Amino acid sequence: MTAPPQQSTNVGATTLDQPPRPSDDRGFFGHPRGLATLFTTEMWERFSFYGLRPLLILFMTAALGEGGFGFGRNEASAIVGIYASSVYLSSLPGGWIADRLLGLRRAIFWGAVLISAGHISIGLSAFEHGRVPFFIGLVLIVLGTGLLKPNISAIVGDLYPEGGARRDAGFSVFYMGINVGAFFGQLATGALGELVGWHWGFGVAGVGMLLGLITYSYFSKRTLGNLGVEPSRNPDPVVDARQKRRGALGTFAALAILAIIIVLAAIGTIHLDPEAIAKSMTYVLVTIAIVYFAGMFALGGLTGEEKKRVVVIFVLFVFAAIFWGAFEQAPTSLNLFARDFTRRTVGTFEVPATWFQSINSAFIIVLAPVFGWIWTSLASRHLDLSSPTKFALGLLFTGIGFGLMIPAANYILAHNGAVKVSPWWLTFSYLFQTFGELCLSPVGLSSMTKLSPRRYVGQMMGIWFLATSLGDLIAGLVGGHVNPEQLEQMPQLFTGTTVALIGAAILIALLIVPIRRMMANTSDPVAAET
Repeated sequence: MTAPPQQSTNVGATTLDQPPRPSDDRGFFGHPRGLATLFTTEMWERFSFYGLRPLLILFMTAALGEGGFGFGRNEASAIVGIYASSVYLSSLPGGWIADRLLGLRRAIFWGAVLISAGHISIGLSAFEHGRVPFFIGLVLIVLGTGLLKPNISAIVGDLYPEGGARRDAGFSVFYMGINVGAFFGQLATGALGELVGWHWGFGVAGVGMLLGLITYSYFSKRTLGNLGVEPSRNPDPVVDARQKRRGALGTFAALAILAIIIVLAAIGTIHLDPEAIAKSMTYVLVTIAIVYFAGMFALGGLTGEEKKRVVVIFVLFVFAAIFWGAFEQAPTSLNLFARDFTRRTVGTFEVPATWFQSINSAFIIVLAPVFGWIWTSLASRHLDLSSPTKFALGLLFTGIGFGLMIPAANYILAHNGAVKVSPWWLTFSYLFQTFGELCLSPVGLSSMTKLSPRRYVGQMMGIWFLATSLGDLIAGLVGGHVNPEQLEQMPQLFTGTTVALIGAAILIALLIVPIRRMMANTSDPVAAET
């Protein structure tokens, strides 16, 4: 039910020249009406992103006669890993560009434009069956998501300058839009892409993003007022101008280098090996993380208490990367398992393999309030679980999910790939993976804000996304090991993933008490709860 505005606020008389104040506007079920704009924009962006992602490996590994590229599974899986990893990495320069050059609002708009252009480019590749416009489209989507994704979340926070529970509730509504978009996006693109034609699936994902762009363009001025219009400015105009000039030159130089690489690859001057690139990126990201944390200790000017918190952040970073390395196999290994080894017929209808990707989103929508109630109930009884404890549970649940795939894979191997297994194997695997996600993902995000030294909060949020990016690369490198021609790899993949997850769960469980002791003497009561 929509909450009535306060008497002193004339929300109904809002105009473009007199936008509503976020603290007073309650026109969207008790929340600012700007939340509806951001909710819808993000929903359509996630519709397009999650709708496209599971189609990628199926399309690229499909034979040329089936309209695909005929890539090897390892190569295609590595490409998906690089793509997903780059999406998260691009949020770091995307946030910087918004803060320094464009402002949040313009960054979101141009991000949506780039994503839409990317989908159009992928769609155009259907007419000539060309790889160049396809991969240019992926690059444009990466660049656009980097501009849109971090900055739309930042404006959601700006809608609630008063903070508190209303802000938390607003983010809960916003994140519900993410999962609604992901759920329906994978259903729509899967149905069209697998049953009608690949580029029909790509096309509907692009239509979704265009709807998000139209929504944002039409409603942002009417509902967001002046939020996020201007970039941050240095108090000294001379310094501010110099910083913006250097930032613009650096941005254009990076884009020019990227364009040159694309052109050289397109004309065959250089050959890009996806697996080699993914491995190199993995080493680079690990090195960046190690150097960053070492630099923080040596040169960050941290107090003794802050160093203890950073140690905890490093521990959580390592285990988060392990978690995402397993969880992000959904669009690769588990997607291939659904296509090749799962019974998908209901009567005469064959369920698209990509529809299994929607199971996680459906479980999130249903179970997120349940887990929120569980954590709140435990806290009210003074039984609040620490962050490492929830991480251990998240890794354990996800390990159980992958453990369920071991007997299914062995059954297929025993019959030499001549049989397919029940869809319940994947369904219950996704259920336990969802348990794991709900234990680990929101807790990790919250822990970064709680534990980070105040002057490094933004950087630590970047480190959290770095863990996700690293996990995507790992998932891409191993995700192609589901292959009818190499059946023995499949049980090995699921067994190795299960052992890694459960081993990590045991290890972080052993660290719960040492971490608690290390944080017990901190003067920060929030950090001491970790």
